[in-house]
Formats: sequence, structure tokens, C-alpha cells
Amino acid sequence: MATHRKPKQHPLASSTARTAATLALAGAATATASVGTSQAAPRPTARLTTAELRDRVDRYFQRAEVATERYNGAKEKARAAETAIGGLQDEAARKTQRLNATRASLGNVATAQYRDGGLPATMRLLLSSAPEQYLERASLADRAGSRQAVAVNRLRHQLRDVQQVRSTADTRLAELKRQETSLARHKHTIEVQLNDARQLLNRMPAPVRTAVEQGNVTAVPDHAVKAVAHSAVHTVGHAVGHTVTNTAHAVAGSALQAPTERAARAVAYAYSALGKPYVWGATGPSAFDCSGLAQAAWQAAGVSLPRTTYTQINAGRRVARGSLAPGDLVFFYPGVSHVGIYVGNGQMIHAPHPGAPVRVAPVGEMPFAGAIRPA
Repeated sequence: MATHRKPKQHPLASSTARTAATLALAGAATATASVGTSQAAPRPTARLTTAELRDRVDRYFQRAEVATERYNGAKEKARAAETAIGGLQDEAARKTQRLNATRASLGNVATAQYRDGGLPATMRLLLSSAPEQYLERASLADRAGSRQAVAVNRLRHQLRDVQQVRSTADTRLAELKRQETSLARHKHTIEVQLNDARQLLNRMPAPVRTAVEQGNVTAVPDHAVKAVAHSAVHTVGHAVGHTVTNTAHAVAGSALQAPTERAARAVAYAYSALGKPYVWGATGPSAFDCSGLAQAAWQAAGVSLPRTTYTQINAGRRVARGSLAPGDLVFFYPGVSHVGIYVGNGQMIHAPHPGAPVRVAPVGEMPFAGAIRPA
């Protein structure tokens, strides 16, 4: 989500579950979150040069991207917990139904025993008009008593099972509430960082603002603003491809270099996404964030990837930077907060940040953190 240039170095620088989800997300606007480490008060923006404004916008976008990946991770965990709660509730209902049936059966036996228990067994035998028939019934009663003991034991196990399932459901519900709190916190952080970036962008000259939003600005002196803006527009036009022919040639070239058919399909999907908007938390097909694009591209190739950058980097064989091939996922920044899809010739396709559509960019424009080959 950052403008994705290397940062300038500063020497001194269920019903229950659904209700819980609704309440947690409704509170996102008022949730509090730390949006940076403690540091000296920044210089007022009125005194910043255009280059310094660009640098600060880049930092805001990068922080928002870190929060976005954390949001994505918390959202996945919340979904898993909610699904588990639904399954546990169904399981508890089934076990409770069996438990109630066992209780009812034992209750009928107990009632019958109470009705027949007025006289001792020997007295009932002496008074019986048909002793042989009585003895036969007594034998059946003994066997029924054994079955009753088994039923009682079953009842104990069923009761323990129901309690265990309910306890597990309570644990997952507590986990869901924690994840929803985390979602609200990261959502607030994203919104704060993007709002700060937008305020700074509004202070920039229009050509520079456009270039920054498109994710094509490099650190250059203010007097080169017009040249940078012109170069950015040209780069975007070339990368996205004003003509179908240029894009088709790029796809074909990357497909020929791809190490596997699946990698070629992932690259083709990435090219098909060029120009689509960045939306944080989106996984396509009409919009993407960076990890959402990587996941969707490889999903189109039949490979399931995790949702976040910091889990995707462990979802394949590590590849050295000098051995990259089309389809490889390339990761950036020390916290592995951004990912792109390598397409050959030192270029990648990625979703930069809000306002910047999916585009082709040099791998070297951001601090490289690693690469993997999913399949």
C-alpha cells in the first residue's frame, strides 16, 4: 500500500457470534490504536518541501499496509472461529438430543421400578400364583438392570461430552471476540494513516499528487516535479498497456519464461488485473490489495495460498533474488508487509495502495525482503 519506493534514509530518523461481530465492528470508529513509535514531534507540514511531503506520504501508506495485512489475518481467524462455533453449536444440539433421550429412557425404568417395588422379591415369589412365570420375569428384570447400568454409564459420558463441546464453543467465542477487537483496532489504524496521507496529498501540486497516487514517484528534487509526473504517466501507460497488443506480448513473454504451467497461469491472471483498483481487504475479482492479488493469481492457477503477506512468504520454496522466474512472489520491507508477482526482466505486478491501480513496477523500487515459488 506504500508508494513503494525505497524510503529516504534520515540520519536522525452464530447469532451470538454475529451479534458480537456487529458490536465489535460498529465500534471501529472509536477504537484506539498506536499508529507509530514514539518519536520527536514532526516538523509542521507547512514547512515541508514537496520531496519531504512525498516521503511522509510514503511512510503513511506503508504503515497502513502493515495494518491492512494484520487486519486480513485477524479477519481470517475471525471467520475460522465463527465457522467453528457454528459447527460446535450443531454438535452440542445433537449430543443434547441424545442425552435427553437417554434420560427419558432411564426415567421410564425408574418409574416402573418404583411401581413394582412395594414388596421384597422373596415375598412377591411366595404370593405369586405362578411362581415359574415370576422367576422368568425376575430373570428378565436382572438383565434389564444390567442394561440400565450400561445406560447410566452412557448418560455420564454423554453429559461429559455435551459439557466439553459447550466449553470449547465458549473458548472459540472468546477467541472470536478477541479477533473482532483486533479487526476494529487495525481498521482504525488503516483509516487514520490513509486520512493522514490524504491530507498531505492535498497539499501537493496537482502533478505530484497524481504521480504519488499512481505509485510512480521516486525521490527527486522539487524542480524536477514536472519531469517526474510526465515519466509516471508514461510508465503507467506503458505498464498497463494502452493497446491489447502490448499487453498480449508481455503476457506471452512471461509465459514463455515461467518455470511451470501453473506459474504461467498466475502471471496471466496478474496481467488481466492491470488497472483494477486497490481496495484494502479485497481479494478480487474487481479490486485487490497486495496479498489479495497474489492469492487470487495463484488460485487461478489451482494453488491455494494463505491470505496475508507474512504467511504467504512461508507458502513455497524460497528463491534467491538472482534466480527469480515469472510467477514467483516477491516480498518487501522488514516486516514483510508487501508482495508482488514477478513477471520477468526485473519487473513485477502489484497492487500499490489506495488510489493506485494494479500496475507493473520494478522489483528494485522497494526494500526487498525475500521471494518464494509457490509451485
